Parts: sequence; C-alpha cells; structure tokens
Amino acid sequence: MSGVPYKIYLPESAAPRCWHNLRAVMAKMGCLPEPMLHPGTLKLCTKEDLAPVFCDKLIDQELNTTDEYIDIPEELVSFYRMYRPSPLVRAYCLEQRLGTPAAIYYKFEGNNTSGSHKLNSAAAQAFYAKEQGLAHLSTETGAGQWGTALSMACAYYGIDLEVFMVKISAEQKPYRKMVMETYGAKVTPSPSDTTESGRGILAKNPDTGGSLGCAISEAIETAVKKPGCKYVLGSVLDHVLMHQSVIGLETKAACDMYGIKPDIIIGCAGGGSNLGGLMSPFIADKLTGKNNMRFIAAEPASCPTLTRGKYAYDFGDTGRTTPLVKMYTLGCGFMPAPGHAGGLRYHGMSPVLSKLYHDGHIEARSYVQNEAFEAAVQFARCEGTLPAPESSHAIKCALDEALKCKETGEKKTIVFGLSGTGFFDMAAYGSYTGGGLTDYAPTDEDLQAGFDSLPVIK
Repeated sequence: MSGVPYKIYLPESAAPRCWHNLRAVMAKMGCLPEPMLHPGTLKLCTKEDLAPVFCDKLIDQELNTTDEYIDIPEELVSFYRMYRPSPLVRAYCLEQRLGTPAAIYYKFEGNNTSGSHKLNSAAAQAFYAKEQGLAHLSTETGAGQWGTALSMACAYYGIDLEVFMVKISAEQKPYRKMVMETYGAKVTPSPSDTTESGRGILAKNPDTGGSLGCAISEAIETAVKKPGCKYVLGSVLDHVLMHQSVIGLETKAACDMYGIKPDIIIGCAGGGSNLGGLMSPFIADKLTGKNNMRFIAAEPASCPTLTRGKYAYDFGDTGRTTPLVKMYTLGCGFMPAPGHAGGLRYHGMSPVLSKLYHDGHIEARSYVQNEAFEAAVQFARCEGTLPAPESSHAIKCALDEALKCKETGEKKTIVFGLSGTGFFDMAAYGSYTGGGLTDYAPTDEDLQAGFDSLPVIK
C-alpha cells in the first residue's frame, strides 16, 4: 500500500476561488467549438437573442472565450464551503479485488444532500438569478439529480422553481419528486398538458415516456411566458461545464499534493457537465502540450450520442425552440427506450466535449445497462458506496482499463468521476438484482428516425 491516504481532502483554504473556462484555452489553440446560431436567422446568437431565456450573468459566461479563469462570487464560495472540497478517494479495496497493478482513484461528488455534482452549478445559477432580482426559475430534469440540486439552491436563495421531470423518471423515482417538493419546487411529469409544446408532443405520441428534449421545451416555454422567470439547465452549455470545473480543479490540486500523475481520466457523459468539469484543467494542459493523458467518455448504449451520433447543428429540445448548437447528436426527435433506467438520456452532447471528441482529444465508450449495473454492484461491495446509475458507466470503463493493466502488467493511474449516489435509484437496482433490467441499443432504423429530425441548414 502506498503512502497516499484513502481519502484526500484539500484544506478549505485550498478550495478553488475561480472557475476554469476551458473555452478560453480552446480559443487560444484554435479549436473553439462552432458558435450557437439563432434558429430563425441562422446568424450568430447574441446576448440580446439569449436574454429572454437566460440570466444576464450566465449569458456573459456562456459567451466568454477570453478569460481562462473567472472569479467565483464570495457569497457562492461560502455556499460551496457547506460541502466542498469533496474527497479524491484511492480505491484500494477495489484494486485488491481486481488484482490489478493500476492505481484507481475516484472523485466523489455525492457528499451533499442532492446526492450529486449538480449542486455546483445549481447554486451558481440560483445565485445569479437572485442577484438579477428574479422571483421564478424553470428547468427540466431527467433522472432527478439536477432538479433535486436546483430545488435545494432555490430554497436557499428564496426563488420559486418549476421542474419538468421526464415522465418515465418521475414514475421510476417518486422519492426524487418528493424531495424536490420538500424543498418547495413544483414538479410536473413531462410531457404534460400544461404547455403548448407538451400538448403538441402528446398529440403525436400520447404514450411517450418523455425525454430531456421534451422537458426542456416545456421549461423554456414556461420561462418565456411567465413574468420574472428565466430558464436554467444542468448540463450541455458552456457556463454549466465551467461551474463544474471546481471538480477538476480540486482533483488536480489533490493530485499535485501527493505527486499523483493520472494516465487516464474517465467520466460518465449524458450532456457532459460531469466529465467536462472533471477533465477541464487536465485537458487544457493536454491541449497546450503539458501532458499526454487519455480522456474517456462513458455513455449508455441506449442513448449513444458520441459513439453513434452525428456531428451536426441541432436543436437542444424536442419542440425546436432553442438556438442551434453544433454537437454530437441523435437528433432532437430521438426518444430513449422507456425501460432506460440508467440515466444519461439526452439526445445531444456538450459542444465543448463534442468538439474535443471530433478532433480526437477524447475517446468514447458505450455500455448496456446490465454491464453498467454489474460494475456498480461490484464497486459498492468493495468500496461501500452505492453509485448513481449514471456513475456506473464510468465505473465499468475504469474496471475495463484496470483489467487491461492486469493483463499487460502496466502500472497506470486511473481517475474517474463518481458523480453521485444511487439511493434514490433503488427501483433500478431492484430490477437489476431481480433479473428484470433489460438491455437495449437502438437499431440503425431507430437512430435514423432521430437523424431525420435534424434541421436542414443551407
């Protein structure tokens, strides 16, 4: 056993006081993602175009491609102190069980009441909404981590919140809904009959279990129509990844403290906020020639955005109301399988991660549900923490890489993101342990139906 402790906690004084803006580094290196386009004019989106939907300060952050570091407001630093810094954990027990020479570490983001990394951006977005004098926010949530985190943040800052939760998730995870309501949020299963976009989706597909694209459409419509309300989201866009960079900055500081030199960094990827935040300072160093690490995005085979998607401009929502974003996408009309219990349901991927993947700087793997849950259970029985189903994709990838080291004898250092806990996901775990969890991967015909919804840009 090495001299590295099981859990590395940074001293409070070493916690990040700035976010890391990876786009500024990408701009300097000439690999900036393509800009957002106005869906009507196809011209570059301006701050004025985005103002009806988003908070002013968040728009400024979204469009910032010059400042590599952006100060975290002091009031928000104080909020983060309630649960940050989070630990970087050496998975000694898992290493021994696998018999691998690899060193395995995980950055644990489940040590707050919301149970995931989502609170890092939820707190920031609620803070800026309060600063702007807003009384209401609207949002979507898939598996429920984002809705839970934002309901906590809005309760803290005294802001009303309406959450549109993917219908199948609301049915599978009733306690997530109850927690959000406990913190004061109004939760509506999506698609619903409370919005024009929801009614339109139901008219075409009345039995749909919903998708994040559906929920986003309803949340944006609510924000635009309700006075004193703005829309916030938990992944995909650049300012969200920037807020999540506290994960990577803390990880890098902890590695520097003990001389840990990662070879591989792994994160689950749905919209990209968790992996984007974890790898931000590390991949900035790779882009500038300071390291040669590998970065792997682990995604579900049932929603294989990077591994089987197309790199194209697409809408962020099913209702086709958002700006057009260049990303890896399955098409805004893609609907995940109703039995999809493992989270990571979004049809598109962060423009930043998409560009890095397209340029060959990161890799991607996809896993079916049963192999991801098998990895989660193996991890839980060794390390004692029950992972979120989303995180289990990263665990599966880390196990695969560690077993490769066992075969080759290489002593690589693997760091993965344990983005949250699975205590609200017991129905999914019950399906797995009871043998009722189904594996599903869309056929080429299924994917083509989604690709057919891509906008035609001339």
